Amino acid sequence: MKALPERMPGTPTRDESGCQAPPLNEFNFCPRTLFRLRPRALEPCSGSDQMQEQYQQSTAVVRGSSRGIAVIICWISRMENCPLNDHITKKPFGTLPDGREVELYVLTNRPGMQVSITTYGGIVTALTVPDRRGHFADVVLGFDRLDPYLAGHPYFGTIVGRYANRIAKGSFTLDGETFALAVNSNDNHLHGGITGFDKILWRAQPRSTSEGPQLELGYVSADGEEGYPGRLDVTVTYTLTHDNSLRIDYRAATDKPTPVNLTNHSYFNLAGQGSGNILGHRISIKADRFTSVDAELRPTGELRKVKGTPMDLREPTALGEKIDIDDEQLRLAGGFDHNWVLNKGEDELSLAARVSDPTTGRVMEVLTCEPGVQFYTANFLDGSLSGKEGAVYARRCALCLETQHFPDSPNRPEFPSTILRPGDHYDTTTIYRFSVQPLA
Repeated sequence: MKALPERMPGTPTRDESGCQAPPLNEFNFCPRTLFRLRPRALEPCSGSDQMQEQYQQSTAVVRGSSRGIAVIICWISRMENCPLNDHITKKPFGTLPDGREVELYVLTNRPGMQVSITTYGGIVTALTVPDRRGHFADVVLGFDRLDPYLAGHPYFGTIVGRYANRIAKGSFTLDGETFALAVNSNDNHLHGGITGFDKILWRAQPRSTSEGPQLELGYVSADGEEGYPGRLDVTVTYTLTHDNSLRIDYRAATDKPTPVNLTNHSYFNLAGQGSGNILGHRISIKADRFTSVDAELRPTGELRKVKGTPMDLREPTALGEKIDIDDEQLRLAGGFDHNWVLNKGEDELSLAARVSDPTTGRVMEVLTCEPGVQFYTANFLDGSLSGKEGAVYARRCALCLETQHFPDSPNRPEFPSTILRPGDHYDTTTIYRFSVQPLA
């Protein structure tokens, strides 16, 4: 198990139970208490029989109150002494055109955070996270039905592979042999091709672990699929940990040399999906360089210094301050859509980026073993897609932090290699860690 690094300065610490403790009032959910408090009712949460009996006694007292609104003092139960139960539920999510059934798994951790993952594309369809007042909101873009995913979408929440990002002109040469890949972005290969890992049905294995509920997804990519050489056995494991982190472990093995570069393509809005643009979000990325791009957003091969450019995000920066600066690289992409070269050691699990939303206090830290992260500000969303709860997904309504090896590495020997060979194992981890920033 890789050790987790320390948080960035300014991130609130957790108590010994590992639980963030938001303020408690009649509208908030305190994750270490028995009750979900609302103006007119008390709802029991998961807990022991003794806790449920105490709930019944307490509601009888409250219902007899002359005030009519629940005003109570909740007792705090340390998770190690009286834990709320984490759990996994499974339900149908729809049917593919060939008749295969798609399932949706909902993982809930002890503090009450939830992630919903479908077996089609390994898609994170929802991710509910508390704010500084304890209010939960869904912070990822997506749909609540299968049909819109089948109709086409910009990789909302998907597993991306075999190769995340672009391979120029849809070809590469490996050990003297040239391979032609499926092209789906002008004449380039993007995110695994026409039928990448975002469009396949994964087998699922849920399990409970000491870290939190877990869902392992598996797929075997056949030799020649989308033009790639070799059979590739892939597992992607989502774990929703009790410290409110979504951990993603990627594993793969092959029988022939082949490029591999896997990521997750979730679109985040920490104010809640459908809540407007993310220009007020503050971001920092631990990188002194980035891979500059050409007019087709392919890397030029230059690892350009961020100093003196809008790409310098080494200190927390509001996106609106830099995203529209008149800069060639921003003009080419319509905003941020570049790979940052992280300041880190090879295969080291370390902090890559931090995003915060000042209005809600939500904070997301991204930790990864990967050498790069693609930071994308949803520049190509145009309001033509409507998602959960009818939310219209307009330009810059979300951001992506796609941990990865660099784009077009199979054609760039100067970049870190993405070639997996028989007998070796692809093994990488990315963590999206959530917390809250209290008011100053």
